[in-house]
Amino acid sequence: MTRISTNMSNDDMQYYLQLRNSEMNKLQNQMAEQSRIMNLRDDPVSAAHSVKYLSRINRLNRFSRNIDSILSENRIVEGYMSSANDILHRVRELAIQGANDTYSKSEKKIMGEEVNQLLNELVSIANAKTSDGTSMFAGDKTQSDAYRVLSSRVPGGNGKVITDVQYTGSINPVQAEISDSSYIDAGFAGNRIFWAEHQQIISNRDAQNFVASEDSRFRIDNSFIDIKAGDNIHTVIARINNSDTAVKASIDPVQNSIVLQSTVPHQIWLEDSGEGRILKDLGLISEQGNPPDNIARDADFGGGSLFDMVIDLRNQLYVGNTIDIGGSSLKGISLGQENLISSIASIGSHEERLQTVKERLNSEIPKTIAQNSLEVDLDMTKAITDLKMLEYTQKASMQIAGRILQPTLLDFLR
Repeated sequence: MTRISTNMSNDDMQYYLQLRNSEMNKLQNQMAEQSRIMNLRDDPVSAAHSVKYLSRINRLNRFSRNIDSILSENRIVEGYMSSANDILHRVRELAIQGANDTYSKSEKKIMGEEVNQLLNELVSIANAKTSDGTSMFAGDKTQSDAYRVLSSRVPGGNGKVITDVQYTGSINPVQAEISDSSYIDAGFAGNRIFWAEHQQIISNRDAQNFVASEDSRFRIDNSFIDIKAGDNIHTVIARINNSDTAVKASIDPVQNSIVLQSTVPHQIWLEDSGEGRILKDLGLISEQGNPPDNIARDADFGGGSLFDMVIDLRNQLYVGNTIDIGGSSLKGISLGQENLISSIASIGSHEERLQTVKERLNSEIPKTIAQNSLEVDLDMTKAITDLKMLEYTQKASMQIAGRILQPTLLDFLR
């Protein structure tokens, strides 16, 4: 019920003028923001859809930035690996020359000096860092050098030279998400890239009567293998061989001990997990130490890194051992170079995948932005027309109010 009074006309006029001002302010704010949703209550359904679209857009942009970062770093890494391959080309040439008896021992020693300098550069490449100071070939241990270098004197050499290059990084790759629940390795483990031969570890402990006393877990490379209480050595071997790791296990027919051998050139990474002791009880790793320097003292192992091959070639050139230069040394260099070329090819295949994902993201991002625009964007043509209509009606209302609200007797009592 509306109460009729002297102020009724004035109150109604003030109410509708304020309502019109509010509508004008709301429309002006929408035009300033270029969005028809200023508050969630303006359109709850569209606002909910917009939140999902904006979250999706942010994720897609994050994926795109990850891909750009990986592509940039991979190209730098590929450049370093290509330089290492060029060094190996030269080292192989020197090995072939040194395997010829037409060169004297003094000439072979000169070749050994060149190989030694190339070895120094090869180690420098393996310890290379990116522009932000992170190691390229240390796995996820990016804040430290990938390799530790030991030096001493060798027969035929002049002064101290590199005699051992030990990997101190990890095999855990740095991973980056490039699409929903899809990851790609963004780092590199040096003990895979700079490796030459298949590694073999032979325990000297009889495992014929081995039985697991409790549920345990151990790690070989990046695979975790679960062992149940009561499992014997044959079950352990079967679980290793059925895992995803590039290592195969077998029984040594002479000692009845377990033998591990890599199926692709790399350094085998062994570690008992938690309270388990399976690898220790089998005589594969020692009680102390961390991988890869935790191989049991009485275990036999073979298979060397690319640095071991170059060091051996240099040493053989120093003493002029023609047979070994053209035999084991040359073979080791060739194996190491093949593995390095395979790693370079792997980077190329990763780049193809990243480029494919990048193209998909470049197509999906604009489409998602367009979907969000349909939900929240303001029709500027309609908004300008509505604003002009509101301004016109406000002006008309104020003119009519001036005619309707005539002065009263109280206006003359002053």
